[in-house]
Amino acid sequence: MTVYSFTVVIEPDEQGFHACVPALPGCHTFANTVDEARTNILKALELHLQSMLEDGEPVPVEREPVFITRLSMPVAVL
Repeated sequence: MTVYSFTVVIEPDEQGFHACVPALPGCHTFANTVDEARTNILKALELHLQSMLEDGEPVPVEREPVFITRLSMPVAVL
């Protein structure tokens, strides 16, 4: 059995939380809480990878290290 590791982003949205896997476009989910988002994205990830493997698609491997940061950008209001 191969174990894959992916970066998951969980962020608040207008109705709760959105979770996505940036390395796998289309692999995302929505939830009311962070814990629910974690549970949902694990299931979405499992289904996404299963589909890729069944279709003979290569599973991308994320390179280390992953660096996530927040940047501030001043923007003039017109």
